[in-house]
Amino acid sequence: MDSGDMQRIRHIKSYCEDIADAVNCLENSYEVFLTNVHYTNSISMCMMQIGELSIGLSDEFKNATRKQVQWGLIRGMRNRFAHTYAIMEKDDIWETAIKDIPNLQRFCDNIIEKTAPERRKIIESPERDER
Repeated sequence: MDSGDMQRIRHIKSYCEDIADAVNCLENSYEVFLTNVHYTNSISMCMMQIGELSIGLSDEFKNATRKQVQWGLIRGMRNRFAHTYAIMEKDDIWETAIKDIPNLQRFCDNIIEKTAPERRKIIESPERDER
């Protein structure tokens, strides 16, 4: 995985965590989500950022992980936020926040965990130039 993909995955994970925190602040209450524009906008902006970041992932990475993550749907959601936010169904945003985002966060956690040993090996390699 290239370093740009890893950086984007870390940012996507961070936005997933922000969404989880917002949902927890709502005490998983759909009613509060519907009536509190600050929460709705906060969660929505994080989802839009996730979509934006996913667009920048390499085609190689997206192709290799397409069975685990539906990158096209994430991009589509981003486009809906960017172009038709005012008419989006809040039900769709809420369902995504409580069902899809936790899965995406687990995916990111797994990718980060899998690459951590490789990164440590490179950093700790005795063959590094010690100048």
